[in-house]
Amino acid sequence: MSLKKIALSLLMVTCFVAPALAQRDTVSLNTIITKTSKFAYSYPIEKVYLHLDKPYYSAGDTIWFKAYITADRHQPSTLSNIVYVDIATNQDSMVKVVKLPVTNGVANGNIILTPDVYKQGNYHLRGYTAYMRNFDNDYFYHKNIAIGNAIQSVVNTNIAFKTADAAGKQKITATISYKQPGEPALANKRVNWSITTPAGDEISKGKSTTDQNGLINVVLNENASASLKNATLTTSIELGNRRESLNKFALNAAVAERDVQFFPEGGELTLGVRSKVAFKAVNNNGLGINVKGTITDNTGTVVATLESQHLGMGIFALMPQDGKTYKAIITFADGINATYDMPRIKPAGITMAVYNSAADSISIKLSANEPYFKANQGKAYYIVVQNGGAIYFAAQTVLQTPVYSAAIPKSKFPTGIMQLTLFSERGIALSERIIFIKHNDMLNLTLTPDRKIYNTRQKVKLSVLAKNKTLPVTGEFSVSVVDEDKVPSDENAENTIFSNLLLTSEIKGYIEKANYYFTGKDQNADANLDILMLTQGYRRISYRNILTGKFPQIQLFPEQSGLEVTGMLRNNTGMPVAKGNLRMQIAGKNQLFETVTDMTGNFKFSKLNFPDSAQIVLNARNNVNSRNLMISVEGDSYQPPTKNPYVTDEVTDIDSTIKPLLLNTKRQYDNLHILKEVVIKATSLVRKPSHSDYGSLSGLPMMADQAVPGERFKDCPNLYTCLPSMLLGISAENNTLFFSKNVSNPNRKPIQIFINGRPMDYSYLNTFRGADVENIEVFRNDGLSSINKNYDSDGIISIITKKIEGTKISLAQLQEMLPKGNLLTYNAQGYGVTREFYSPRYDPLKQGAFGGDLRSTIYWSPKVKTDKTTGATFMEYFNADGKGTYRATIEGMDADGNLGRYIIRYTVK
Repeated sequence: MSLKKIALSLLMVTCFVAPALAQRDTVSLNTIITKTSKFAYSYPIEKVYLHLDKPYYSAGDTIWFKAYITADRHQPSTLSNIVYVDIATNQDSMVKVVKLPVTNGVANGNIILTPDVYKQGNYHLRGYTAYMRNFDNDYFYHKNIAIGNAIQSVVNTNIAFKTADAAGKQKITATISYKQPGEPALANKRVNWSITTPAGDEISKGKSTTDQNGLINVVLNENASASLKNATLTTSIELGNRRESLNKFALNAAVAERDVQFFPEGGELTLGVRSKVAFKAVNNNGLGINVKGTITDNTGTVVATLESQHLGMGIFALMPQDGKTYKAIITFADGINATYDMPRIKPAGITMAVYNSAADSISIKLSANEPYFKANQGKAYYIVVQNGGAIYFAAQTVLQTPVYSAAIPKSKFPTGIMQLTLFSERGIALSERIIFIKHNDMLNLTLTPDRKIYNTRQKVKLSVLAKNKTLPVTGEFSVSVVDEDKVPSDENAENTIFSNLLLTSEIKGYIEKANYYFTGKDQNADANLDILMLTQGYRRISYRNILTGKFPQIQLFPEQSGLEVTGMLRNNTGMPVAKGNLRMQIAGKNQLFETVTDMTGNFKFSKLNFPDSAQIVLNARNNVNSRNLMISVEGDSYQPPTKNPYVTDEVTDIDSTIKPLLLNTKRQYDNLHILKEVVIKATSLVRKPSHSDYGSLSGLPMMADQAVPGERFKDCPNLYTCLPSMLLGISAENNTLFFSKNVSNPNRKPIQIFINGRPMDYSYLNTFRGADVENIEVFRNDGLSSINKNYDSDGIISIITKKIEGTKISLAQLQEMLPKGNLLTYNAQGYGVTREFYSPRYDPLKQGAFGGDLRSTIYWSPKVKTDKTTGATFMEYFNADGKGTYRATIEGMDADGNLGRYIIRYTVK
């Protein structure tokens, strides 16, 4: 449905009123509907979902993904023609930004996880459009990606925490094991450890020696002077004459903090009104934990009991009485007790309860206590049900009795979250509730293999069939096949097209194991989903802002013209040049683009298509007095790194959690790694360039605090994105670099960057490739140089680029080669280069070297389209050498926004 059709339907919605509710219209209700429909029309909601080939990775892998960009009710978006996918470290330093063209609401791409760039750890993957950046980034696509590094790491570690009472105080101990892949435990090895805060400040440190089982015990809070919450434990082990740096372990799981929150239905408890109260018990990581308990009043009388039903959540009923206060006495699974005050009680009020268990309707119950009913009898009240500003039901009633009920057919609502709001006749929201409507109307999507059991390297034919109910449909789908023995996963915790587009993209806040509510494997899932709705808040729109006309400020419009190059043409006095001629060439393309500046000197080249880091040449020589002209270009606007809302999904112990994948990656690497004979004929010492070669930096300390050779940056397409992630303790924020330990300091100062001895802004690094770097040095203090004082900075980064050898030229030749103001050459960020997934073909008549095909992703296809007549298609590929269970997953949508997902498994022997 188009946005215009949605807007029209909103204005007609008042005729759909439940029989039990009065059908009298008012200006106030019309105002709510009209202003909300205007919001929905003016600010359509766009979403991005990424289907990945697998849930976690190893360094050396490739992340294969397909992006689904939707608007309205999950229909393929026609708003944005460019989608952005980026990945950052868990310290919020950007590593890679990929820009992709969108066609019919989809795009596909990949991110290569180069081992020397992607260290072992947790990474934050995001997907969004430029238009989505106008709104809260919590509604971007977010996913925590665990990446192990079996290639560079020679030691596997495992950590476990234990809490005990010691002399009345809590003693927290971490037990860490050390083992080399395929080898016995590392016994009698010296280990250094330290505990640091997120800012990089050291809390505690120590030394230990592994026992015969390769274990050490570290008492985490023995010398710690600060909380262990959000702290990190780092260890290094001595192996012969070298020290091996190991994983960093997040210590959130070690802290035995826990909390219980209570959520009265409708928002608040009301005196004398029986209400449902949902609760959620979580540990320090934000994960649900089981609890039992009682609700007692101030006389000690038990008025309710509670017990968690799913992931720490549950529900009970409570009727507050006059003169009573209430407390919850909670018992956690480990026997620890805690007491919590219940939420405040309104002395006078009206509440809305919603019952969503019936198959064909929802029931609404309005309950006003006696003081409120006496003061408001005969007044009008409105009930509005909406999602994203699209109103699906609106009705009015008059408060004639203290308790009033009505039923609304579920057929009025689509599948997904609905927000129900009770308004006073003055347009004030009095009570609010969100529910989830399930029609079980997803696409009937199936995958059928041509047999149930296969041999290794045998051809597989997968048939696809897509139907909407019984009618065949054409749609956009993606298929992933993985060796499940190498990539085991928890289906409940997976990020799927259902859990994302229907649930997590709609609600702010973390939802644990969101796909559990869609797998259909638990008969209590719908009841638990309703409890989840009671504990979450829908904040896509604010009625208060809508009714007062406070709409979002749109700074970035949907990118509908593909890649663009924009800028301004000026003369040497700085004045804009109107009607100026510009030409543009893209390296590697035999095309010439031309345009003319507007009356204010601005120019724009639109509908371009060029790869990432392409060299762009702009030429203004075809103008009168062209020697006096200057060209400036507007750089790309980047979305800065943000906190990962799904940081709770971070994997504390990567070595153990994804051990099957890491072992497989190590075997793959060993199969490929052949040591060749090296003959050293002569040696000579070659002096490497350093900061001391430049007078402006000569006062810096001789030894840098951190020195990184240019070889490390050879695969970096853009220093702007790579630098923060490849330098230790460096963070980027608002186009500025800081030391990570200073990020939370309000009086922090930036790091000053020098390129070949010349001061530069961080944004200038957009023009440099990693392959151009000779070396990079980081200085925490400026020695005798006074640089920090002169530039009001805190630290220096010196970047030295590679020198280009050349021949002597004349002065005239040099002048000709110098850049002119009317000619500008720079590297622009184009579309990411999309690789094709390699799927080998095997000849069954030829005996190959079996055992060498160790792929974990067996097959990936982001371009699966079903036939519009039959709804069918098929694909063929060959199995690898891994034996066991293979899992095939298909996801996608049709042109009408109907979503589909299906999983099958088959056996390889």
